[in-house]
Amino acid sequence: MKLVSHPPIAPARYRARAGAGDDYGVTDPPDWRTIDWAEHLHSVEIDGRRVDYVDIGDQGQARPIVFIHGLGGQWQNWLENIPRFAQERRVIAVDLPGFGASEMPRERISIERYGRTVAELCERLELAPVVLVGNSMGGFVAAEVAIRRPDITERLMLVAAAGVSQADLSARPIKVGAKAIALLTTSTLSQLRPAARRPRARHWFLSLVVRHPGALRADLAFEGLLKGSGKPGFEDALMANLSYDFRDRLPQIGCPTLILWGEKDALIPVRDAERFRELIPGARKVLLRDTGHLPMVERPPTFNAELARFLDHAVEEGELEGDLDASPERDQRSSV
Repeated sequence: MKLVSHPPIAPARYRARAGAGDDYGVTDPPDWRTIDWAEHLHSVEIDGRRVDYVDIGDQGQARPIVFIHGLGGQWQNWLENIPRFAQERRVIAVDLPGFGASEMPRERISIERYGRTVAELCERLELAPVVLVGNSMGGFVAAEVAIRRPDITERLMLVAAAGVSQADLSARPIKVGAKAIALLTTSTLSQLRPAARRPRARHWFLSLVVRHPGALRADLAFEGLLKGSGKPGFEDALMANLSYDFRDRLPQIGCPTLILWGEKDALIPVRDAERFRELIPGARKVLLRDTGHLPMVERPPTFNAELARFLDHAVEEGELEGDLDASPERDQRSSV
């Protein structure tokens, strides 16, 4: 499949953060800073290696949510989302092998193996069926689980997911966005912690990942984004993203699916959102205006509201087919 070329999204200027909107970088209560996260950290051995995860909230009647981070990420990418949903259901956020505090896997990293890891984690914790929410590479992995293990996946949310245009880049040099993330992997925490405190430094480090880094709070920029850098799985995971093509199997996804994207994503083109929608039966798509590659970090209240709405929708009689209706009360949201 030949993709039509589109101009890349340029990073926003530092001064543009002033017009980012009322929901940009705003914490959606309850505040993650009030939680003793150490009480909720756990690990399990999968394929002979330790996999770390956060487990918080009560099982109850609502389906559990499993959050899956992207390339260079960690479970803390979901700090602004976990507390909101842990009020009403059990929430798991995993460190994929080779990232966060999880050990490198015995075998070479691949999207298929990551999918098996997530599926086994769900089985070990007796979670299934679950709502899978994945960002970037995590969306790639979540969709892989939905294809191979429909018994585990009740609903699927793809957030700026990899897996479409990356397959056409496998024979080309690594794009500038991947190089920017790779730069973070060579930086030490002693360098990144002070950078997180300074808005202009945050902008320099993160402007290809989030639209307005200077508008994020310093502690979130460090704990939620920068702290996950420098992990050993980065290079192998990058190659796994570029070498695996599952587009011909996306129509096999049979669960309700929501595709959410930042309109100004500088890493994965927004046209990929439409391609996912075309390939996944009944999928819906929502774009967030003036938002980059990490909508759940950039606009937590709006992101959480969209996920909550998706969870609350009835499944019967095709009620999840098509696109979500426009929401006039949220001017940062564009439903297409």
